[in-house]
Amino acid sequence: MFKKRLKYTKTSIILLILLVLGALEYRGVIWHNSLFALRYEVKGIDVSHFQGMVDWDRVSADSKWQFAYIKATEGMDMTDEQFSGNWEGAKRVGLKRGAYHFFTTQSAGVDQAEHYIEVVPKEEDSLPPVIDIEIALDKDADGIRQQLTQLCEKLEAFYNQRPILYVTYDTFNTYIADHFEGYEIWIMDIIKYPTLRRDREWTFWQYNHRARIAGIDGYVDTNVFHGSKNDFAAKFNSTSEEI
Repeated sequence: MFKKRLKYTKTSIILLILLVLGALEYRGVIWHNSLFALRYEVKGIDVSHFQGMVDWDRVSADSKWQFAYIKATEGMDMTDEQFSGNWEGAKRVGLKRGAYHFFTTQSAGVDQAEHYIEVVPKEEDSLPPVIDIEIALDKDADGIRQQLTQLCEKLEAFYNQRPILYVTYDTFNTYIADHFEGYEIWIMDIIKYPTLRRDREWTFWQYNHRARIAGIDGYVDTNVFHGSKNDFAAKFNSTSEEI
């Protein structure tokens, strides 16, 4: 009888712990993938209007965050309403920052590039442009690649930096994996440590999409750079002291 009661108690405790951990993860207090991300020295966030007004002083007060990617544009005519404030705010507090474009299939790559160029200043200390590729998988793959190529080439010609491609596993495997060999990859994997087809390396990894950090109301995406602080500084023309 005692052994049965003890077994029941242990099971109840384990279930209670799992429930508590699940609740904490759901609320963004903890995230299991953070354990895999611990090894990386350089961490950052990506934000858009969904985060509302960001208090960049509070964000930068936590030395954990060294960079920020800020949504600038979407398609050929949408500008994120918080871009200007976020762009200037991140710079003011000394965070290394870059801008990203949300790619759509409704307009030509050249038109999307021109819109991004109109919105995002050309500054030597900025991170490379990022193209966020989260589209349906039933599109004409060759047509999508042509749009992306136009977009990438025009942005690279203007900013003198090759864009980074933000992908899910689905968009990577469908549109990118066997093409765009010279482009760096930012992979979203909130479940486990990321691995890409054909042994492609990733440069940034979004490991959490429900983080809670000081200075931001609600959830925010958190990311790591695949390398050391010195690697980051060398790749993006900064000093290790800056990060």
